[in-house]
Amino acid sequence: MSFAQIAGFLAAAVLITLTPGPDNLSVLSLGLSRGRRAGIGFGLGCALGCFTHTLWATLGVTALVAASETAFTLLKLAGAAYLVWLGIGALRSPGATLSAQAGDGRANDPMRPYLKRGFIANAINPKVALFFLAFLPQFVDPARGSATAQTALLGLLFAAQTVFIFGAIGWYAGALGGWLRGRPAISRWLDRATGALFIGLGIRLALAGRN
Repeated sequence: MSFAQIAGFLAAAVLITLTPGPDNLSVLSLGLSRGRRAGIGFGLGCALGCFTHTLWATLGVTALVAASETAFTLLKLAGAAYLVWLGIGALRSPGATLSAQAGDGRANDPMRPYLKRGFIANAINPKVALFFLAFLPQFVDPARGSATAQTALLGLLFAAQTVFIFGAIGWYAGALGGWLRGRPAISRWLDRATGALFIGLGIRLALAGRN
């Protein structure tokens, strides 16, 4: 692949990743309400989900899902239900509190649960799968070799740049959230807002069509 081909793809990918959407809004809200580890962990999970979609697109699995109304609907409802479940969990939370030992609030919380949640939320979202199926081939040049290899490389590049962008969003959101979580009333409302966001995203996904 040529430098111009890769540079053009990365420029488009960065703009798309920075555009407010379900993934980066989720990373932002979790960073604010639950701390840096939560925001960064969820963001890294979403990035890992992009690797999964790259694999599906390369193997042709995504095309099969796109062609099957039943498969798309089942995946869509599973993803929507998972997002709503995450939202209900946040609504039921008593709110994060600022630790006396660490300025990042829940800095001692493990990152792994949030990484897993981010991965599942992204990996079972058929809208993301269809995006990869539509977006990646636009930057494939048949004159430069295997379309499958180029698709795989482009998907890996897309996932890699999301690691940096989502990681940065989670880091800085966690820094601001550390200050906000020092105020119990604000802390509780941050969790409520996060829960409402996830439920709203779940409903939006459940109602979404394939186009």
